[in-house]
Amino acid sequence: MTGFARRERQGPWGTLVCELRTVNHRYLEISLRLPDDLRSLDNDVRQTITAALRRGKVDANLYLRSSGPSQQSLEIDTALLDALVARVAEVRHRVPDTAPLNPLDLLRWPGVIRDAGIDSKPVLAAALELLKESLTELNDTRLREGQRIRELLSSRCTAMRTQVQVVRTRLPEISQRLRERIVEKISQMGVTPDPERLEQELVLYAHKMDVDEEMDRLTGHLEEVTGVLDSAEPAGRRLDFLMQELNREANTLSSKSQDAETTRAAVDMKVIIEQMREQIQNVE
Repeated sequence: MTGFARRERQGPWGTLVCELRTVNHRYLEISLRLPDDLRSLDNDVRQTITAALRRGKVDANLYLRSSGPSQQSLEIDTALLDALVARVAEVRHRVPDTAPLNPLDLLRWPGVIRDAGIDSKPVLAAALELLKESLTELNDTRLREGQRIRELLSSRCTAMRTQVQVVRTRLPEISQRLRERIVEKISQMGVTPDPERLEQELVLYAHKMDVDEEMDRLTGHLEEVTGVLDSAEPAGRRLDFLMQELNREANTLSSKSQDAETTRAAVDMKVIIEQMREQIQNVE
């Protein structure tokens, strides 16, 4: 389900910004961007998002903007620097003709230089809190969209029930017209049919054209859709399955139809089902 949230928080370390975007996806897929200062939160951020969302493609971005020029002294991680120098020496041993090493390249390596006077714990804690606030805002927007989609799907279900009732109402008339048409064709042939045999043939023919089962299944599937919409559980996959079942019954109804109005009703049903399917693609 689509959604967007953006939150900011200011502190002595600067300004934290969290942006979340989601679109529909079959599974939960998280694309995460973190600055070097917050890189250690990668696992915690993913776990927090997983606890709040079940499906969707999520783009999560956390930024940290400094409040101004730092007045703190800089500190070098000597252990990391020594390890880098050792690795460079190994490369030089294997590839002697390399260009001279620029010390600035070593200093640019993530984590070699850090602010000696900044305590990272408050920043990390604030970032996680900001993420939780953003997820709450995101779910609020998704909930509002879900309510709108639910209203649209409910109205489509009502329209489907109307079409089902149209077909049910016409069934007795269709059966009678079918009987009259067969009797008329036989009389045009100048043949006097055996009444008992005629009744047997009419019963068999009517059975092939009977759509009562399709009507019952359509009604049952629509009731199931309504039940799923009223449930608090994720509904996207189940609704998608129900759309397949509704479409199957509508196709069967269309293939059995011996009446223009029934055919139109079946076509209208398939149009409504496709409209519902498009909306369901945005449902978690």
